[in-house]
Amino acid sequence: MSYEWLIFDLDGTISDPKLGIVRSFNFALEHYGFVPQSEADIAAYIGPPLDQTFVQLTGNHDPLFIEMIVAKYRERYAEVGYSENHLYPDMKQVLLSLKEKEGCRLGVCTSKRADFAEKILAMFGLLDVFEFVSGGDIGIEKWQQLEAIRQAGTISQNAVMIGDRAVDLTAAQHNKLDSAGVLWGYGSRDELEQASPTHLFDRPEQLLELLG
Repeated sequence: MSYEWLIFDLDGTISDPKLGIVRSFNFALEHYGFVPQSEADIAAYIGPPLDQTFVQLTGNHDPLFIEMIVAKYRERYAEVGYSENHLYPDMKQVLLSLKEKEGCRLGVCTSKRADFAEKILAMFGLLDVFEFVSGGDIGIEKWQQLEAIRQAGTISQNAVMIGDRAVDLTAAQHNKLDSAGVLWGYGSRDELEQASPTHLFDRPEQLLELLG
C-alpha cells in the first residue's frame, strides 16, 4: 500500500528524548518532595500524556496538583530539556527521502506540547519536512488529536500513524486509520503486537516501504 499521509509520533519515534525527560521529571518530582525516580522507571512512561504519567508516578489524582507539577516539569524542559533529544540513527535521511517522494505528505502528532515539538524538530533541521505539528496538552488523548486533524480535513483517510507505543496505534484504530509500530523506541514488541498494528518495523529505513 502507498499512503498519502505519514503521521509521525515524535518521542521514541523520530528522536530519543530520554535524558531530557528523565531530568525534567525528577526536577518536578523533587520540587514537590517526591523521591527522584530511576532512568529505567521513568523511561517506561515515555510516550503517554504528561498528566497521566504524573498521576502514575505520584499517586495524586488532584487536577490542580497535576497541573502544577506538569508546569514545573515544563519549566526545566523549556529551558534545557528539549535540547537533550537525540535523533535516531538514519532517521533524518529517511525523513528527507520520504519528503522527496511524489504524493507523500508528512505530519507530526505528538503528546508533547506543539511549541516544544517544533523547537526539537527545528533543532534537527527537520521542521520544514512536516506540513503540520499537532501537539497535546493536559487532558487531551492522542486519539482526540488525530480525530481533530481528520475532521478538520488536514489529512485524508489514506494515512498511517507511526509510533513506538500502543497509544499511537490505538489512536489510529479509533480513527479507522492504518498504523505502523516502530521497535527502536520505548514500546516493547509485545506491547505493540497486542495493539495489532498494520505494520511493524525494526529499522527506520523500513518506513520507506509505506510508499509501496
